Amino acid sequence: MVALALRLAAIPLPNFENLMDGDHIHAWEPGNVAEALLTGRGFGSPFPSHQLSAVMPPAYPLIVAVVFKMFGIHTAASIFAVHALNCLLSALACLPVFLMARRSFGERAGWWAAWAWAFSPYGIYFAASWAWRTHLLLLCLCWLLYLAQSMEHSPRLTLWMGFGLLAGFAGLTEPSILVVVPFLMTLGCWRLWRGKKRWFAPGIAASITLAATLSPWLIRDALVFHRFIPMRDSMGLELWIGNNGYSRRWTSDQMHPLHDEAELAAYNRMGELAYMDMKEQQAKAFIRSHAVWYAGMSLRRAIYLWTGYWSFDRNYLAMEPMDPANIPFATALTVLALAGIVLAWRDRPYEALRYAGVLFLFPAIYYFSHPEPYDMRPLDPLLLLLGCFAVLTLRDRARAEFPSSAETTHKRNIVCPEPDSVPEVSRAAFWPLRSRRTRHGEQIEWPTKTEDREIQGQGQLDPCARQPLQGDFAADGKETDKMTRC
Repeated sequence: MVALALRLAAIPLPNFENLMDGDHIHAWEPGNVAEALLTGRGFGSPFPSHQLSAVMPPAYPLIVAVVFKMFGIHTAASIFAVHALNCLLSALACLPVFLMARRSFGERAGWWAAWAWAFSPYGIYFAASWAWRTHLLLLCLCWLLYLAQSMEHSPRLTLWMGFGLLAGFAGLTEPSILVVVPFLMTLGCWRLWRGKKRWFAPGIAASITLAATLSPWLIRDALVFHRFIPMRDSMGLELWIGNNGYSRRWTSDQMHPLHDEAELAAYNRMGELAYMDMKEQQAKAFIRSHAVWYAGMSLRRAIYLWTGYWSFDRNYLAMEPMDPANIPFATALTVLALAGIVLAWRDRPYEALRYAGVLFLFPAIYYFSHPEPYDMRPLDPLLLLLGCFAVLTLRDRARAEFPSSAETTHKRNIVCPEPDSVPEVSRAAFWPLRSRRTRHGEQIEWPTKTEDREIQGQGQLDPCARQPLQGDFAADGKETDKMTRC
């Protein structure tokens, strides 16, 4: 509720996209497709055109069309409703973020990550101002990761089929998400195989469900355009927009059909497929003849996505005045997330591998085409989750290395009982406690066997060598409130 209230409160504030003004209403691509659906033109072009189109996948325009049906096409009420829906989708991500973090790093990390996402500046700003599929994709990715955690331990077919269904819906929202789906499925199958559980049937079930979910859109495109189109046909234009010699900014919007009358005229004259094919040929020809430039731009795009830095040129900063404030925040978020992966690798390698794989794969396509600020937003909850884990881990290590005066006084006041007052216990009764984790996910290291000094061969443990104090473990060996070493 807090996350939703913060996002809704930000909607009336000035933002970079007022969809009701004349400069933006024609360029709001989901709204244009939704209008085409409601006026009987089918999945039309997101540009000012009456052509049928495969530029935008269908999920989000269909949702916008439902909102337009209820509140009117491009009315103030419908625009506010779309923004409010995006705020709700963004706020709902708090739930899978908490569940993911708790399962990976303990309940304390779960609460930290959920509250961090609730107050995330990126989460608040983009949900309130950017009426795009970003927030729906973000929510889908969080639930996919949560399901993937369960899939690594369970071969239940309904679980895997649910993953395939959700992955298909996410692909119909934004096809770039499909690059992480095979990775998550492969990791799940591999862990099941290592655990000697059945893995082939679950993998096949998820794959069939995924294909069945995507097939209607692929079949529609094949029937309309008479050729196979992999989810959408605009890759040629996206490649050209980012690779045409322009480098002052990370993309050349001024050459897009939405902003250039000559390009829009060519799009309408040639037809969508022919226009996209032409742009793909132009982009590939430029890349082949400017390979060094392309390699340097790809590196700059990667740096921009992870740090927010593109240039400090005055002309560029005039177009992007918020960059100087954004760079430290984006860079710190990236550094903390990387620290979280490194810290998790030692004790939780599969958690580190899962998150690192998604962070590596998802944005890769934007390095080679062109980035937008909203491209990284689906990854923000993961970055915050890993960052919270890093902060908690480093804080606990610092407290252990440099205890406060109150903690030191408490430890000095602990009095070890005399050996005669310690009941006889066997080594086996204590040894299972050596490598337990606390409820907060911290690793507790007991002394090694050589440090366990038996007294006079009587099977008693030296009370000052290893003595669990009252409140650490119950008689059945389960963890209670705390863990302290005498």
